[in-house]
Amino acid sequence: MRIAVIGAGIVGITTAWELAEDGHEVTVFERRSSIAEETSFANAGVIAPGYVTPWAAPGMPAKVLGGMLSAHAAVRFGRGVWRCLPWIRRYLAACSRPVHEANRRAMQALARYSRERLDAIAARHRLDYEQAPGYLVLLRDERDLERAQGGVRLLQDVGTTVHVLDAAACRAVEPGLSAGTPLRAGLHLPNDGVGNCRLFAHQLRALAQPAGVSFRFGVEVLPLDTTEPLRLRWCVAERPAASPAAPAEPQEGRFDGVVLCAGVAAAPLAHALGLRLPLLPVYGYSATMPLRDPAATAGLGPRSGLMDERYKVAITRLGQQVRVAGSAELGGQADRMAEPAQATLYKVLQDWFPGAGDVSRARLWKGGRPMLPDGPPVVGPSPVPGVWLNLGHGSSGWALSCGSARLLADRVAGRAPAVDDTRLGYARLTDPGHLG
Repeated sequence: MRIAVIGAGIVGITTAWELAEDGHEVTVFERRSSIAEETSFANAGVIAPGYVTPWAAPGMPAKVLGGMLSAHAAVRFGRGVWRCLPWIRRYLAACSRPVHEANRRAMQALARYSRERLDAIAARHRLDYEQAPGYLVLLRDERDLERAQGGVRLLQDVGTTVHVLDAAACRAVEPGLSAGTPLRAGLHLPNDGVGNCRLFAHQLRALAQPAGVSFRFGVEVLPLDTTEPLRLRWCVAERPAASPAAPAEPQEGRFDGVVLCAGVAAAPLAHALGLRLPLLPVYGYSATMPLRDPAATAGLGPRSGLMDERYKVAITRLGQQVRVAGSAELGGQADRMAEPAQATLYKVLQDWFPGAGDVSRARLWKGGRPMLPDGPPVVGPSPVPGVWLNLGHGSSGWALSCGSARLLADRVAGRAPAVDDTRLGYARLTDPGHLG
């Protein structure tokens, strides 16, 4: 079949790859000038299936409200948060324990499968995407440790290997950890790890093109037409004001299938078809900088990936660089950087690896993670024949991408997927019983 994939982030690239593997003729449409230019550009890089979990969880609203006055709050609200109220209402409904438990199981099953797919692709093609094994969750004091006990049981229940380490054992895993920052314990997940999402996306593009995947960059796909949903119309993406040009006539092409992988931008594309996609950009921040002494792997900077549980900030080693990432901002703007969020990133990096990164050369990033109110993505057919969805992965797009792509390709081919996708269907977004 001739299939159009709209969106060239990590989800779009992996989807195009898996469809091409099945013999389809795939064209990827992307409004940016290259792949992985938005949410996939500078994410935390964490691949930890055990820590993939819905944001909608019992007790989470109270935690968010309790931390609002903190200078280093993990969740922040921008000036436009009032526009998020319908989404927040649905989010609150999904925080019930039964809904959360079902969604958590679905997401973690998909995450484990996705890790298997990622490892298989990397091994088959000998890819090096700056991956490093191991993930360590840092618990600063006894209270942090007590709060983590429930999470440890949940991880063990789903078969995730997790070790509770004392401070000395944590520093044996990550020798560069500062001795001056109090550390009570840590949770070590040796089978998880980190990797450079954007680098992997570019490597997969290099493999996909000889396999028959074509790319159209710098084009804006127009909203789908309810009378002919498989006839795409697109035009040149908006040019900067400094280089105006006469608008070109829209081009068009007909496909046998269309897959929406465009994150939040997919909602207006599908609106005319009657598809309601409650996607919200939850903004995250990162700062990436070179290590001051790349040769001193053990003595300076992280070996792999860490999470400061109190501040919900990740620190990852990506080749000769260190990245610190975190924050969840609702109602913000893509082009407005919140200084308090940046300050939290630098604080956590300084606490654990003082002087490891060259902050003067840090590259700041802010990206809108496309999140659905209950947590899991939507992967599979839409109610419109021939229109498929692979959307709403939130902050877990990197961890879920390869599995979601294979699941989507199997559904297109009429094969049963390798994991239960009951909680990943579009129907749950229109069925109140699935959301709370």
